[in-house]
Amino acid sequence: MNFEQAVLNQLEANANAQQAVKMAAYMKNQFVFYGISSPTRKLICKELYNEYGVPENAIEVAKVLFLRPHRECHYIAQELLLKAKNQWKEHHIEDIEWFILQSSWWDTVDFLASNVVGAYFNNWPENKADIIHQWNVSEDIWLIRTSILFQLKYKAKVDTILLANSILPHIQNKAFFIRKAIGWALRSYADVNPSWVISFIENNELQPLSIKEALRKLPK
Repeated sequence: MNFEQAVLNQLEANANAQQAVKMAAYMKNQFVFYGISSPTRKLICKELYNEYGVPENAIEVAKVLFLRPHRECHYIAQELLLKAKNQWKEHHIEDIEWFILQSSWWDTVDFLASNVVGAYFNNWPENKADIIHQWNVSEDIWLIRTSILFQLKYKAKVDTILLANSILPHIQNKAFFIRKAIGWALRSYADVNPSWVISFIENNELQPLSIKEALRKLPK
């Protein structure tokens, strides 16, 4: 039995129809679920990795899983993609973009942006500015959101010029997920450099939701 089939067998064996309905409703019924909680899913994956290890063709296995209808398959696929980062090559940014654009919603895009994309550009920083610009000027809100959020885990290493350049073209963007992303990215950086964030807000006409999110953790 291969890794992919083992995943499917375990998901089917642990399915919870009642929970699946609730999970689908939470995601506005855009996806079907097995009804498996995050802790249970992580335990299943831990046992599978202990038995099978990380597949040598992890990116292709992750793609196959991501094309399955159930959302838990997508979560496992993106976690596998990150777990196999020692298999990444420079050109795999094209595959990472594919994952961002596949069955896109905040739950997968945010994981991919802050974990997978963030890790990729740690390995190939020379590609960062060009690719982030391409995503930022695209018409796809999920690529735009990714271009704003990918530095979430960089903390003090955030490239503030790139952050500002990713935010400023979209400060009047009415899309909820863009307004929210701007606030989240600023709030995260405020953990290490609140004065920069406050100055940025004071000098730019951000929308109220973005400002509210950015300042949420700061003293009033």
